[in-house]
Amino acid sequence: MSRSIFQIFFSFAILISTQPGAMSEDLADRLFKAHKNYREATLVQRRFKQKDIIPLISKRVGNPLYAIEEVGQSFEGRTIRMIKVGKGKKKVLLWSQMHGDEPTATMATFDIFNFLEGKNDGFDDFRKELLEKTTLYFVPMLNPDGAERYQRRTVQGIDMNRDAAARQTPEGAILKGLVDRLKPDYGFNLHDQSPRYSAGRSPKVATISFLATSYNYELSVNDVRERSMQLIVGMNKVLQRYIPGQVARYADDHEPRGFGDNVQKWGTTLVLIESGGYVGDPEKQYIRQLNFMAILSALGRIADHSLAKEDRDDYQKIPENGKWVYDLVVRNATVRQSGKAFTADLGINRNEVNYSNATKFFYYSKIEEFGDLHPQYGSEELDATGLTIEKGKVYPTAYRNVSEIGKLNALTLLKQGYTYVRLAADGNSRALGLYFTTTPLHVLRGGQAAPSGTPGLGNTATFILKKGAVVKYAVVNGFVYDLEKFDGTKGQGIIE
Repeated sequence: MSRSIFQIFFSFAILISTQPGAMSEDLADRLFKAHKNYREATLVQRRFKQKDIIPLISKRVGNPLYAIEEVGQSFEGRTIRMIKVGKGKKKVLLWSQMHGDEPTATMATFDIFNFLEGKNDGFDDFRKELLEKTTLYFVPMLNPDGAERYQRRTVQGIDMNRDAAARQTPEGAILKGLVDRLKPDYGFNLHDQSPRYSAGRSPKVATISFLATSYNYELSVNDVRERSMQLIVGMNKVLQRYIPGQVARYADDHEPRGFGDNVQKWGTTLVLIESGGYVGDPEKQYIRQLNFMAILSALGRIADHSLAKEDRDDYQKIPENGKWVYDLVVRNATVRQSGKAFTADLGINRNEVNYSNATKFFYYSKIEEFGDLHPQYGSEELDATGLTIEKGKVYPTAYRNVSEIGKLNALTLLKQGYTYVRLAADGNSRALGLYFTTTPLHVLRGGQAAPSGTPGLGNTATFILKKGAVVKYAVVNGFVYDLEKFDGTKGQGIIE
């Protein structure tokens, strides 16, 4: 006797519902798509300070959903706050910006608060389960002194994530005190990493990296650490939908000073999340959305304990972080030196330089590798086969100020092989120091000597690529300009 359509459908539904992560992946997809409804509109750039998030915390004082506590002060006396939400048995401690220049998860934290305050949006059942089964403790900015300067370390010059044992920083002592007092079942150590890590030996940037921290040198796996691996496996599954091949993990080496390693050793299941790079997302707004989705999905797996269905062995299948990516790779350029010619590749990175009280930055680009780069990749690549690399010329006219330079026709100069223009040596130009210009030219301060010789290792990444006598490309401060399809609005010139 054939089975009814209803029986077949019912059996299929049961099968799907018992597959590891099936329902959570659907939830993750809905969370990802709905993020725009909860995105904290006052945080639109990643260089913010404690004063920017204090109003976001203060407006929640008196809201019965939250309990807000002052848990201590930074070295410079800034108050560090913790926000508690939920009433469940499973306790989760989440902290962000223990490194002051790692703010992606801080933005996502306030998006999560907005989400938890929502209703009648299709997530009410999920919210109810989450708040009834877990108690969440958020420390959105653990290193406010570092955030003030947009620097990794505390104002003492100490890396707080290497201070779990000595606790020489008041901020580190605060975190240890919270772990001792709360005895959380789970912890999320939320960071940013270099945007140039690769996901394994690949051209793909590691947008999100994980670590189930090791609590001893033997890299043992007990129940506490196994749950870390299972949570990461679940998060990796949902992230692969949006950043396929761009999830990595750190090597498991034990760091006895690290908070992640020690929190795991102290009995809390610890997941370290690192937000890396994503091409075209310098302010990490897409990565913020990924954090929102992945963290909430993981909290859901904790609430319903579905994380236990994941196979911890899949953790080891996630590729390790590699160092195989430059911001720009120029390949197969012809170099002429001492009357001889050879081909070489150039690996170029665009490094951020703080200005305007660390609220903004500009790029200063260097040639960081020169020679054979065939095992490496570039987030952007330029094939210079058949093109000769040369140092650009210095335009003979000196200008009084940068405003005058901004009126120049940059394309005309670049086509003539001029990449450098000079400010007059009146004494004022030298006071500028290293700075930038939106004009795609390399500005030399008064008295500054022009670079000599063929562009090579350690030089500022400014040069031209010629085919015969014709300049085909100009690279100014690490940004490529195709002179046949010129776009002077991209990239950024440099003043040095």
